Amino acid sequence: APRRITESTVQIIIPPPFSLLSLENRHRRERNRTMGSLPPPSNLPIATKQALIDPNDLLNLFKSQQKYLNYFFQNLDLSQTLTFTQTLLNAKGTIFFSGVGKSGFVAQKISQTLVSLGIRSRFLSPVDALHGDIGILSNSDLLVLFSKSGNTEELLRLVPCAKAKGAYLISVTSSESNALMGVCDLNVHLPLERELCPFDLAPVTSTAIQMVFGDTVAIALMGARNLTRDEYAANHPAGRIGKSLIFKVKDVMKKTEELPVCREGDLIMDQLVELTSKGCGCLLVIDDEYHLMGTFTDGDLRRTLKASGEGIFKLSVGEMCNRNPRTIGPNAMAVEAMQKMESPPSPVQFLPVIDHQNILIGIVTLHGLVSAGL
Repeated sequence: APRRITESTVQIIIPPPFSLLSLENRHRRERNRTMGSLPPPSNLPIATKQALIDPNDLLNLFKSQQKYLNYFFQNLDLSQTLTFTQTLLNAKGTIFFSGVGKSGFVAQKISQTLVSLGIRSRFLSPVDALHGDIGILSNSDLLVLFSKSGNTEELLRLVPCAKAKGAYLISVTSSESNALMGVCDLNVHLPLERELCPFDLAPVTSTAIQMVFGDTVAIALMGARNLTRDEYAANHPAGRIGKSLIFKVKDVMKKTEELPVCREGDLIMDQLVELTSKGCGCLLVIDDEYHLMGTFTDGDLRRTLKASGEGIFKLSVGEMCNRNPRTIGPNAMAVEAMQKMESPPSPVQFLPVIDHQNILIGIVTLHGLVSAGL
C-alpha cells in the first residue's frame, strides 16, 4: 500500500538567515578573481596639495621631446618612405593597418585618416584576426603592421596567416633588427633615439613619430590622388568643413510661407505682425509679380518712429524701405552668404535670395546659417 504522508514525516528545511554582508563579500571575491589582485584605492600614490610642476622641468621636457623628434626627421630613410608611400598609392585593394597597444591606437588613427581622404582602409585587430576577422583579407590587399620593437608576439602570429591569404605585408618598426622585418615583404624603419620617459619605457616618443610619419604619408597620398576640396568635403558632410564646402544658399534659405513679404503701398503699422512673426527682422517689399523692390528692417522701424513720431501711422513701407539691399542667388555657397553679410560698410542679418530676373525666391539669415553649423 502507498505510504501515507503525515505531518510527522515532513521535514521542513529552514535556510540560514540571509546576510547582505556575506553576499557583498562573495561579490568582492568574484571581482578579485576575474580582475586580478588590484591594490585598494587607499594604497595608490596620491599627489599632495603641495606638489607643483616645476616650469623649468616642464620646459626641459619639451626641449628634449623636440630633440628626439628632430633625430627622427634627420635620420629617416626617404627612399624607404617613398617606396612605402608609392606602394600604398598603387594598392588595388584595401589598406589594412594593425598594431598592439599604443601602436595599435596610432595604426587605427592613420587608417581613419586615409578613410576620410576617400582611400579604402580599415584597422584589423591582430587578436580578432586570428579568430575569424582575417577572412576579410584578400590577395589584392596590403597589411601594414605598426610595432616599436618589431617583435610583438600577436603580430608575429598574424603574419603567416595573412601571407596565406595572399596579402602584401609591410612592417613599420623602430628597432634596427627585429623579427617582423625578416618576415614581411617591406620594412620601414622609424629612427628613435629614445623615449622621453625617464625609464625609456613608456611609448611617448615612438608613438609621436609613428603618428607624424603616418599622417605625412596620408597627405602625400592626398596630393598624389589630386583630391579636391569638394571631394574632401563630401567625406565630411556633418562637420563645419563639409558644410562650408557643400551647402548652398538654396539649402539653408527660408521659402514661400516663411517669407515676411509686403507691398509698397502697405502702411508700416499694418505690417508689424508680418515684421515680427517670421523671425527675419525685416520685411521684403515686392510687387505683384514678386519682384524685389526693397527691404524694411526692424532697425528702419525704430529710426522712422524716432524721426516721424505719430506721422509713422500714415507712412507706407515703400516710402521708407531700402531700395538697394544686398542680395544673393540661390546657387551661391552658403559660406559666401555669410561673408557677404559681414562685409563693409556695415554687417547685416539677412540677404534676400533672388533669381536672375530679380524675382524673390527666399531669404537667408545669419541665425539660420549659424544654426546650420556654418
